Amino acid sequence: MSVNPFIQAQKQFDWVANQLNLDKELRKSLRYPQNFIQFTIRIRGDKGGIKSFPAFRSQYNNALGPYKGGIRFHPDETADTVRALSAWMTWKCALTGLPLGGGKGGVICNPKELSENELKKISQAYAKKLAKDLGPWKDIPAPDVYTNSQTMAWMLEAYEKKTKQSAPGAFTGKPVELGGHEGRTEATGLGVVITTREAMKHLKINPKKATAIIQGFGNVGKYAAKHFEKLGVKIIGYSDSSGAIFNSRGIKYEDALKYKNEHTTLKDFPNAKALTNNQLLEQKCDILVPAALENVITKSNAHNIQAKIIAEGANGPTTVQADDILYKDSVFIIPDFLCNAGGVVGSYFEWAQNNSGEHWTLKKYNDQLDEVLTNAFHTVLDTFETEHKINMRQAAYMVAVKKVADAMKLRGRV
Repeated sequence: MSVNPFIQAQKQFDWVANQLNLDKELRKSLRYPQNFIQFTIRIRGDKGGIKSFPAFRSQYNNALGPYKGGIRFHPDETADTVRALSAWMTWKCALTGLPLGGGKGGVICNPKELSENELKKISQAYAKKLAKDLGPWKDIPAPDVYTNSQTMAWMLEAYEKKTKQSAPGAFTGKPVELGGHEGRTEATGLGVVITTREAMKHLKINPKKATAIIQGFGNVGKYAAKHFEKLGVKIIGYSDSSGAIFNSRGIKYEDALKYKNEHTTLKDFPNAKALTNNQLLEQKCDILVPAALENVITKSNAHNIQAKIIAEGANGPTTVQADDILYKDSVFIIPDFLCNAGGVVGSYFEWAQNNSGEHWTLKKYNDQLDEVLTNAFHTVLDTFETEHKINMRQAAYMVAVKKVADAMKLRGRV
């Protein structure tokens, strides 16, 4: 039986609420979304029939600012997944000090079975239906699983037509031509490297003598590898859905990228040992970056992890039981909603520029990203070192939930 993600999110919150000794009314209000919208999108398919798709938007909390969070198009999307992700977005925005709340959206559909025209119709219908609930000062969606900058462009157009106003700040992750930013593509992977750099300083690991393994060669893993190399870190293993490649002498990022682009897979990469994804996780290295799927580090393999740092590029790659084992084994984990927060921080920069009419240079964008994530890392680290017998994930939750709880109290909502 699969774990309900929203029940998991509530359990995590309940632990923090006990640590912070939150009062009953505050706990009750922070355990659920403030607003959950559920509706059905109906479009005429390319072949003439009517197609129906269940759709959701979870607006979890806006005590710190407008709701913020992606929209997923996925055949296995569920209402509770969207609720859970909106809770985690709330904590992620709070943790990084952004003036934003948390939200999430989803449409149950299989993009691989739909034409571009049908995807356009679904996107437009979603934005049109939610027009009164969205906006630069209400709720700002962004791309997520199986959605992209083109999806946001379609949604922006539908939203602006419906509201009869120009509002580029209503959506982020847009094409550069419509107010997006060139730094956004690499922001999540770069953020993984920024937070890991600070962890290496804390643990006194010299980047120029360090080794890293990147599990997953999508957007996050790819750009994490690129920026790790700039720090002087040697990448000794990569993986994609076809399997893993390993060479203790190092595999250059450019060589892996070129091979992947030419062959669409890392399989049979020359001068490297072929491993399974699970075997790759257990190789000796300084930094392990799970940047693919959730629940890849579990109680069954946690004792075999030989990394000093786990930098969670993916959402939820480590189970709760594995967390406990790794903490006892003195493995330093940078939790997902700190480690991969570069994406939402970059989205915040886009939103801020759209609303002010500015355009930042790439250098300013990346410098600001570095500053925000470095500050967030040290805030969590201070809590981790001050509180006894808690891990970095628990410290991150304590920082984030306290910020939202304090904002709720200041507003007089409880």
